[in-house]
Amino acid sequence: MKVIVLGSGIVGTASAWFIRQEGHEVTVIDRQPGPAQETTFANGCQISVSHSEPWANPSAPKKILKWLGKADAPLLYRFRAEKLQWQWGLRFLRQCTRGKTAYNIRQCVSLADFSLRTLRALRAEVNIEYDHLSRGIMHFYTDKDEFDASKPGAELMTSLGCPRNSIDPEEVVRIEPALASIKDKLVGGDYTPGDEHGDARAFTIGLAEKAAERGVEFRFNTTAIRLLTEGAGATARIVGIETINSNGEYEVLKADAFVVSMGSFSAPFLKPLGIDLMIYPAKGYSATYPIINSDAVPSVSLIDAEYKLVFARLGDRFRVGGTAEMNGYGRELNMARCEALTKRTRELFPEGCDYSQPHYWSGLRPMTPSNIPYIGKTKYGNLFLNTGHGTLGWTMGCGSGRVIADIISGRQPEVNFKFTGM
Repeated sequence: MKVIVLGSGIVGTASAWFIRQEGHEVTVIDRQPGPAQETTFANGCQISVSHSEPWANPSAPKKILKWLGKADAPLLYRFRAEKLQWQWGLRFLRQCTRGKTAYNIRQCVSLADFSLRTLRALRAEVNIEYDHLSRGIMHFYTDKDEFDASKPGAELMTSLGCPRNSIDPEEVVRIEPALASIKDKLVGGDYTPGDEHGDARAFTIGLAEKAAERGVEFRFNTTAIRLLTEGAGATARIVGIETINSNGEYEVLKADAFVVSMGSFSAPFLKPLGIDLMIYPAKGYSATYPIINSDAVPSVSLIDAEYKLVFARLGDRFRVGGTAEMNGYGRELNMARCEALTKRTRELFPEGCDYSQPHYWSGLRPMTPSNIPYIGKTKYGNLFLNTGHGTLGWTMGCGSGRVIADIISGRQPEVNFKFTGM
């Protein structure tokens, strides 16, 4: 069978890899000049099974109201005359009940755990260098109320098979000595030794190279214009896709099956087909600094509870990522938010990095209100979705690629997850 995958981020590239492993002929289309050039490019780099809680939870509405109007707030919601944004916001609020939050956590953890196991198996099969460290993820707290509020979530994660152990400040510093400078401010933490981190972009580029060696065709600098359909109702299907490359050359590509992994752009791309995806872009920021003192920079990946930031060492670089801006599809840098990243990182690790020339970046996380991605079939018999992973694209990417290959091949995936259309 011939399969076309739209998108070459971690999710699209993993999909192409596993679909090819099933023996299918695969072509990947991406408007960028290479893989991992958009949301995968410079994300927070955590494989965070134990921290895969959805944004929507009972405490979220109060926090969002508190942050309204603050330029450097962890979540900045800029209201727009945009129907999808308002629809998304209302559905997000509906997901903030305890019952829905618990269900969404179980769904996310199930897929994230499966994906981590898939990543490890893939890593053992192919040699890809991506500055990964398997030293766990630690969440540290400087606010006692927030630390106390985190304990039920940690207990739930532990009950789901992700040991997330609540620890005191002494244990926080013992596990990660680079936090010693703020020990007097710490009230506690939680630590999951089984989580890990690594450069998602480097991994995706490496996997794309391996996939190409095994016969996957990558068509970069090629924009997907629209999908062509035939039939109606139960017999409706996709017969081709119109494309145009950077030289202005138009072409219609044919295939037996199509997979949409276009992140935030999946929703507007599919809307003309009557497929209404509840995906809205959340612009996230990151900053990357050269490490100048290895002992002063953590090797355990960290989550700063107060500022909603994540930290990861990537070889001789240090990455901080976080914040979210709900403000359409633009990727312009808001310098107030960029400078907040550097200010906090310098406070925590003043001697660790050269902060004089940070590399700032922004990317559009494809968020669903529940944080549960769309994976599976659509009303068109040969059109499949693998998109909407939000902040967890790297965490869920390999597992999502494997399961979409199963679904296309007519098999039930080996994970307890409610797939789209199944």
